[in-house]
Amino acid sequence: MGAKYRVFSTEFKQEVVQRILKGESVNALHLELQIKRSVLYRWRDAFEKEGAGALRPRHGRPRGTIDPPRVVVIGEVPGDEAAARQIRELERKIGQQAMDIDFLRRAFKRVKDSRRNNTEGGATASTPRSEV
Repeated sequence: MGAKYRVFSTEFKQEVVQRILKGESVNALHLELQIKRSVLYRWRDAFEKEGAGALRPRHGRPRGTIDPPRVVVIGEVPGDEAAARQIRELERKIGQQAMDIDFLRRAFKRVKDSRRNNTEGGATASTPRSEV
């Protein structure tokens, strides 16, 4: 069973951010509202950076779904930002592939060792028939 996510209105988020900006402790709000501190900080930072519009609900791909590979054309976003984004994406993919390769190597080694152990005894796997 997956985790249930609460959805908060933009107005609620704004009220919480205003309380933080007025000096209320993020930890106290975390305990009162049962909202992760990281979420509260994210709301505050988004509000400070982009204003109230950053607190609106986002529509798009649901959590937990895999993003399709993205192709970033270097000319679309100004200069170094596009290249840096493409490098990060490629590094993430390389890291995932390295983890997959390590997993498969260990799995094949286990299968190989298991087969080696099964053939060393020389005994048959069937049980002898009782003579009637």
